[in-house]
Amino acid sequence: MSTYLTKRLLYMLVILFAASLLIFCLYALTPGDFITGNIKLTAERKAELREIYGLNKPVLERYGLWMKDAFHGNFGYSLAQQKPVLQLFSDYIWNSFLLAAVSTFLTWVIAVIVGVISAYKQYSWFDTLVMVAIFAAMSLPSFFIGLFLIKILAVDLKWLPPGGMITTGSNATGLAYLKEVVRHMTLPVVVMVLLGLGSLTRYFRSNMIDVLQQDYIRTARAKGLKERKVLFTHALRNALLPAITLVGFELPALFGGSLIIEQIFNWPGIGQLYMKSFGLRDYPLLMGFTMFIAILTVIGTLLSDILYRVADPRVRL
Repeated sequence: MSTYLTKRLLYMLVILFAASLLIFCLYALTPGDFITGNIKLTAERKAELREIYGLNKPVLERYGLWMKDAFHGNFGYSLAQQKPVLQLFSDYIWNSFLLAAVSTFLTWVIAVIVGVISAYKQYSWFDTLVMVAIFAAMSLPSFFIGLFLIKILAVDLKWLPPGGMITTGSNATGLAYLKEVVRHMTLPVVVMVLLGLGSLTRYFRSNMIDVLQQDYIRTARAKGLKERKVLFTHALRNALLPAITLVGFELPALFGGSLIIEQIFNWPGIGQLYMKSFGLRDYPLLMGFTMFIAILTVIGTLLSDILYRVADPRVRL
């Protein structure tokens, strides 16, 4: 195990080094930046700022300075927001994490339950309705579902607020603040669950159908075990094993935010900040965030491999 972890860590360092070089070069070589596109600055002021922030230096030299600062926990300074990149992360990323964590938990719970029942009742009316709903959810774009729910639940029925994280001008604290956040996050969570539920339910259904045809399932039934125990103790445990590989990809999604959903519902998350940074060409923030997602992706892949080994001792690392 220790030998495997050592090799994987070395691979991770190589991958992250290559990713950092690619990310930096892509943004550094893109024409224009925040200073160049700012029409309020004079030519002399632009040249001064480029000199202050080292934008006139060669790309590789700038990359070396950027990596040196990154090793010390400094991912640069956002010119558009006038704040350090890490401070912006701490201000926005936990809002995205809250939204993504709740929606991911609900998506997996619902997908497992519906997938198991659908596989057990294969070709029944329930299975048919589930498959139709799955393909419908996968075919509808996120902005359409979001705007439709806003129109029905927020504008027409006025059951839920249309956007934001709290009511404008609210000074609520404690339990009242928590209730406001829950009400405001309900609509975006529902949309994110609907978007992720289709493919994941289909995945669990397919795995469960394969497992239910195995010999040990027939043996468990022949022993007289209750059908619920056969499904959720023997079959589900093995059907979940392939899904462990998906856990690694959930980690960057938890902190990466949902770009479209946060824009639709005006949720103050990292995804919305990331989209605004594109329009402003705030490359330090874009580079820092992209590198952060790359780090989470590599760590998530390692965690999924380790979890697979823990869940299934037959797998040799």
